[in-house]
Amino acid sequence: MTQENGSRITILAINDEADVLAQIAAIAEKAGYACLCAREANSAREAIQQAMPDLIISDTNLAGQSGVAVCEQLKQQIGHCEIPVLFLSAAQGPDIIRRADAVGGTYYLRKPFDAPVFLQLVEKARLVPQLSQA
Repeated sequence: MTQENGSRITILAINDEADVLAQIAAIAEKAGYACLCAREANSAREAIQQAMPDLIISDTNLAGQSGVAVCEQLKQQIGHCEIPVLFLSAAQGPDIIRRADAVGGTYYLRKPFDAPVFLQLVEKARLVPQLSQA
């Protein structure tokens, strides 16, 4: 997938499970997205400094720090607050969904996930900031 300026749309996937990261990257890259991967919060922050993603896909449960906390911190930084975040998690409690929404999560998808549904949410999440600026 490309943006209006012709550059590839970049997704940052954050998940401490290597197989889930590989699955996300394979699906995203097959659909034409560029995909960066991080297994924990610090490497996610480093990846954002090197290449600003157009979308973040994060698990709610990461080793060392929750994905919800990472999202909250990013949304408070200038230049990062407009990056849409799609949470992808096995957690199913209504509290976690409310917390993800409260910190600026755009969508919440439960694991295991279906690739076509995942890609639909990726595209919808990616367009959310553009719609709000119109």
